[in-house]
Amino acid sequence: MYQLGWFSTGRDKAARDLLQAVQNQIKLGEIQAEIVFVFCSREPGESEESDLFMRHVDDYHIPLICFSYQKFKAMQGASTTSQGGTLPRWRLEYDREVMKRLQDFHPSLCVLAGYMLIVGEEMCRRYSMINLHPAAPGGPTGTWQEVIWQLIEADAKQTGVMMHLVTPELDKGPPVTYCTFPIRGKPFDKYWDEIKGCPLEEIRQEQGEDNRLFRLIRQHELAREFPLIISTIKAFNQGKIEVNSEKQVFDAEGKLIKGYNLTDEINEQVARAIL
Repeated sequence: MYQLGWFSTGRDKAARDLLQAVQNQIKLGEIQAEIVFVFCSREPGESEESDLFMRHVDDYHIPLICFSYQKFKAMQGASTTSQGGTLPRWRLEYDREVMKRLQDFHPSLCVLAGYMLIVGEEMCRRYSMINLHPAAPGGPTGTWQEVIWQLIEADAKQTGVMMHLVTPELDKGPPVTYCTFPIRGKPFDKYWDEIKGCPLEEIRQEQGEDNRLFRLIRQHELAREFPLIISTIKAFNQGKIEVNSEKQVFDAEGKLIKGYNLTDEINEQVARAIL
């Protein structure tokens, strides 16, 4: 059985919903895999939301490993930047402690699902880890809010959502799967017309995330996020894509690829949700 590891901070309802969506697909037999552990970077009592997430995991009878990064950081005190300058020293030590707690598990693939920490180099080498980013390969980096504002500023014609390999450099890992969609034509054009000639900074200050174009782009992103995550896990499970020890992505024929295009499949799944 294909084995999955699951990493989350469990900070909101979306973290619970995604776990439930994948578990439902496993139960239905659509994903031939099992989640062999869930790692949570919070411990009971730190947050009402993460407590709900942990109870959710227990309901599925999945082994749950909790280890608070906030408590670990406080115990470590102030720390200098690690060699190489990427992460504070406490973060690398935290990753090492996490790996000790997970040493009895050997997942084929790990999914970061609302995991609110940058993963250090040692853990990236230990596991094949994938994460969601709300842009197509080569697109804007940053939070989903930053991505949308960059798309608007660039007068972009299309965008997308991708799953990428996790690396210590945030949002820079090789694309694994992706889907794209246009942000021109119906129903987008009338909202582009509304902001034509308006300075972006003025739109951000006066309307912020209530801007109608901003909200519409986000709606189309969100509609594709869960389907892409689920389809990506299926693609790994079915051998359509794989990652080698050098963290390179290959298709079923052994060809090195820069992401597996799932646009048609994802758009078909979300068509009803968008209408």
